[in-house]
Amino acid sequence: MNRIDRLTGMILLLQSHRVITAEKIAAHFEISVRTVYRDLAALGEAGVPIIGEAGMGYSLMRGYHVPPVMFTENEAAALFLSGEVTEQIADESLRDALRDALMKIRAVLPTERRDYLNRLSRSIRVSLPLLSGSDEDRQSLMPLQQAVVRKQCVALTYDAGRRGEITKRVVEPLGLVFYGRQWHLIAHCQLRNATRDFRLDRMNEWEVLAQQFSGHDDFSLKEFLAEEIAASQVIPTVIDFAAGVMERVRTELYSSSLSETKLPDGRVRVECLVSCTRWMASWLMSYGLDAEVVAPPELRQEMLTVAVQIQQRYRDAEVFSSY
Repeated sequence: MNRIDRLTGMILLLQSHRVITAEKIAAHFEISVRTVYRDLAALGEAGVPIIGEAGMGYSLMRGYHVPPVMFTENEAAALFLSGEVTEQIADESLRDALRDALMKIRAVLPTERRDYLNRLSRSIRVSLPLLSGSDEDRQSLMPLQQAVVRKQCVALTYDAGRRGEITKRVVEPLGLVFYGRQWHLIAHCQLRNATRDFRLDRMNEWEVLAQQFSGHDDFSLKEFLAEEIAASQVIPTVIDFAAGVMERVRTELYSSSLSETKLPDGRVRVECLVSCTRWMASWLMSYGLDAEVVAPPELRQEMLTVAVQIQQRYRDAEVFSSY
């Protein structure tokens, strides 16, 4: 990155933060702190109103704004593709805001950039696995996103799934995460007095309250998720798949640690960590003879049990006689 681009980027970085330290600026641009000081001085000499607060960092004077940014061809294309992905996993509240934002971006693009983006939009489609539940069940993202930022409590009725337990709770929303083809609300549960993971499709009823909460300033969503994975009871699993189904496997199998090894017979050995052998057996049955469990023994037994149960069901003559 040349210095002109870096100085422009530094203004945008300052504009996007209330206060930011020289160390964070240096890390962002991968330069030394001394270079940051020189660049900030150069911007000040050029008339950019930068304020330095001892022990706090740097900020732009309130009211100062950079003129509208002109996107390069690659930047405009990247925004369009990001929008295509978001369309697939967002609810209607976010889709509407996304479409409005992209429309505004298109409006300020030069004609040649806009034509390029129009051609791109006609020739690219993103198709992701469908989320479970109806679209009406997912009209939650925008209000919950606002509740996270504004620190507003949420009252909800939650279905715990396999345990069959339905409880009413008041939670303090800390973040939203998309994984396993589902959106999850990470929140401090006042009922359990602990941080919990709530699947949005299991929140039967919910309401953002006027009541605000405080604290959790040191909460890290990234660290919480890492700790949850580390603490979960996972089982090392080895499965041999036919090469022809690997594209589907990569799409459907969600695992934090997944490795593939090509075998001499052409199959692919997949090693991963799973937390539920019953679910894994049910999923693997859909692959028929294209999947073989190598380990653990309990998963092999689960596969055998399910196969025997299926065999017994279809051998039952009473099913056919009563039809």
